Amino acid sequence: MPILFATGGAGFLGRHLVAAAASAGWQIVAPPSREVDILDRHAVTAALRDARPTAVAHLAYRKDDREVIVAGSRNVAEAAATVGARLVHLSTDVVFGGRPAAYTEDDPTDPINDYGRAKAGAEGAVSAACPSAVVVRTSLLYGTDFIGLCQADVLRALDGSSAMSFFSDEVRSFTHAADVASVVMWLAARPDVAGPLHVAGSEAIDRLDFARRVARWAGMSDAGLTEATIAASGLARPANVVLDSARAAALGIVCRPVSEVLGPH
Repeated sequence: MPILFATGGAGFLGRHLVAAAASAGWQIVAPPSREVDILDRHAVTAALRDARPTAVAHLAYRKDDREVIVAGSRNVAEAAATVGARLVHLSTDVVFGGRPAAYTEDDPTDPINDYGRAKAGAEGAVSAACPSAVVVRTSLLYGTDFIGLCQADVLRALDGSSAMSFFSDEVRSFTHAADVASVVMWLAARPDVAGPLHVAGSEAIDRLDFARRVARWAGMSDAGLTEATIAASGLARPANVVLDSARAAALGIVCRPVSEVLGPH
């Protein structure tokens, strides 16, 4: 039985990956961070040598910690290369700064916030340490068996426990976490696929539209949702970041559109 070593297995995507690995007939080894600290280069290498995985899926990150994102990713990539394991590294759409046209894998990264800059730095570190790795860029993740942060934000706004507003000028490629987890497992067995790969939902949807769909999916009225705009907020965050996933589609990889899962606009 092939073995998948996963970092971040307790996270939102990680929980989906555990299920996807079982469905694909893989044994998964996903030690918590208290057991294997990805900032400890020697500990990561030792853990991979002990596990002898066929592939490694690197999901772990801390959004506000550049060292964890960049140095941690480098350590995992170096360890994967050392033990000869296939590496699937998870990245994000916000390595891009935003524009009207969708981004392809050939576009240079141009992040405009700290998280995007850290993730772009991690991509470079991973590619240098393990050139055969595939770098999966995806977008905001949501779920149906259990919900993601972008859904929890909506439910808190609806029940009055949060005053969050939702940007109508921030357009993203919302993606079901189960779809990404299945793709990670497929890529774990495809060492011929390397470099960046965009894996995201096919619909370009703004935050407010997504929030309204989540409300209806949850059986609630969307009347309590408040609209805002990035332009008026003055925040430094990418507005229109849509991923072109044509390269993935050519490999047979297709993520479900939000309208198929949560319902239409």
